[in-house]
Amino acid sequence: MVPHQPSKATISLSFLILLLEAIFSFTSTKCFEKQGGSHRLVLGLSRSQTHIFLPKASAQSTKRPAAATSDISEPLREARDGYLVSLSIGTPQQVIQVYLDTGSDLTWAPCGNLSFECIDCDDYRSSKLYTAFSPSLSSSSSRDTCTSLLCMDVHSSENPYDPCIMAGCSLNSALKGTCARPCPSFAYTYGAGGLIVGTLTLDTLRVHGSSTGVIREIPKFTFGCVSSTYHEPTGIAGFGKGPLSLPSQLGFLHKGFSHCFLAFKYANNPNISSPLVIGDTAIALDDDGHMQLTPMLQSPMYPNYYYIGLEAMTIGNLSALHVPQNLREFDYEGNGGLLVDSGTTYTHLPEPFYSELLSTLELLIRYPRATEHEQMTGFDLCYSIRAPNNTLVDDLLPSITFHFLNNVSLVLPKGNNFYAMGAPSNSTVVKCLLYQSMDDGDYGPGGVFGSFQQQNVLVVYDLQKKRMGFQATDCASVAIAQGLQKH
Repeated sequence: MVPHQPSKATISLSFLILLLEAIFSFTSTKCFEKQGGSHRLVLGLSRSQTHIFLPKASAQSTKRPAAATSDISEPLREARDGYLVSLSIGTPQQVIQVYLDTGSDLTWAPCGNLSFECIDCDDYRSSKLYTAFSPSLSSSSSRDTCTSLLCMDVHSSENPYDPCIMAGCSLNSALKGTCARPCPSFAYTYGAGGLIVGTLTLDTLRVHGSSTGVIREIPKFTFGCVSSTYHEPTGIAGFGKGPLSLPSQLGFLHKGFSHCFLAFKYANNPNISSPLVIGDTAIALDDDGHMQLTPMLQSPMYPNYYYIGLEAMTIGNLSALHVPQNLREFDYEGNGGLLVDSGTTYTHLPEPFYSELLSTLELLIRYPRATEHEQMTGFDLCYSIRAPNNTLVDDLLPSITFHFLNNVSLVLPKGNNFYAMGAPSNSTVVKCLLYQSMDDGDYGPGGVFGSFQQQNVLVVYDLQKKRMGFQATDCASVAIAQGLQKH
């Protein structure tokens, strides 16, 4: 859900108490009352938040990236609320599971098995997804310094002296750049009210090369070592375009990456993984003649994220629904565009266009409405569909096609729009539409293209040519071809 306040802002700890008070008194009520915690009740889609609204990075906040000498290929494990990548950090290495998030920059991990605290979280310590990093057990771990450009970036500081002054350096040492104090602790907020507090840490990151058996070591990789959070029990790998992001630090911002998300039916299946490829191999897919390519829009307000233009949507065989202007382009203030965000579970569309989409679907669908499930889950369209002998069969739900700029038409795979709320019972299954309306009016992106609608779609982020590619694909077959299935 999109909050009414800038969400990926960083703040000094002197304001942390005020922020926590605001979160508990406003955000936790405002952002969750519509959902009623229902995502966990039905699908466990508890991270269906829109991770956006980071202030512009400082012009000085640039980091010389590591030389990208070879491509990287990492398996993504699917959970019901996103896609997890395993990061091998430290000496000896510790393997930490974090969510892949193209809608943020900072990579962070929970730190301290016993000391890490997540406020207002479920029983996260017993979750199989929970892993924490222990810097005291790594001989290569160290704190980043207050003079670091990434320290300025995580504090959203336009003044290069701010972090060192916050760290307690004298004015003289700050001016000379000789203060060696650690980067001060930071706070970083996410879309649905999530908040993390931690320190910038340097350590060795190990990633898999695209060739079998090749391991690359990236010394002094910078990430957030997070001691406490609100509503964020699992770490995140930021894949935005800012200097803190994982692709940026690995030296791939002049190239790109691709992913092919397995369908949700593979959630928590340990025997197969979704492919994530970073480097030349990923963007070479652009040239195979089958990939549809649409220009990547450059947001003047949020330049670190991936925007495209949506021109229309087609429901079934009806004429295309023409979308509002703010989904095609930015306004004079930089609002608008369609944000492609793997950290948001399902697609959000603005009003009144979202209501028009619902009305069109209602006209076409002849199944009986399951209004009790709509009230229970917070989803807007649910239907009772026959399942003879409690077996799922092909339904007659209409297709949905997204028409992007440059005459790109993506017919979403059938399982990307409606989802079964549970196993069939009494020869009936209930399926609900997994789209939602934007809550933020004209502020920020016009809409969000979420990970649920990206299942079985090969998505290419060509940063070299500033374009994105989409191709409906059987991602399980791609995973098997890349050796990502265990036998």
